[in-house]
Amino acid sequence: MHRAVTAPLALLTLCLGACAPTQIIQVPTVDVQSVRLTRLSLPGGLGGAPVADVSLTLKVGNANAIGLRMADIASDVIIDGTRVGHVNLPNVNVPARGSAEQVANVSIPVTLDTAAAFLKIARGQLVTYRLDGGFAADFGPLGLQRFGPFTLAQGQWKQNPIIPF
Repeated sequence: MHRAVTAPLALLTLCLGACAPTQIIQVPTVDVQSVRLTRLSLPGGLGGAPVADVSLTLKVGNANAIGLRMADIASDVIIDGTRVGHVNLPNVNVPARGSAEQVANVSIPVTLDTAAAFLKIARGQLVTYRLDGGFAADFGPLGLQRFGPFTLAQGQWKQNPIIPF
């Protein structure tokens, strides 16, 4: 899995440095360590709304000299160029000059328009994914800083099939 590094991040770091003349805040990084479809119920089935249950393991890095609390991590999930859903990821505390892993288990509604993308994953086929969004980080005495929108992470997603057809 690869995280995206974009030019807006560098510009944002410079802008934040201008806001805090004695401190430069570096943008936290979000890396997807693993992504897995754990369950898929398709539209038209009996027994409730169709959903794709996804487990994400994220690694949040903090190069700053002070710890931070990640809050409000919100992202669109894009598979093979198509937006399939939106997720809000949980808060995570990250130590100064360190990193923390967080597992996020999310249920994404499946529609007739998005079922094909999730079906490819469930069959064990390779897809590309992107997480486009932003987040807020609380830097304690420096306050809440918002980052984004930008591509938080992107990569290829292939797993063992979870359905036999």
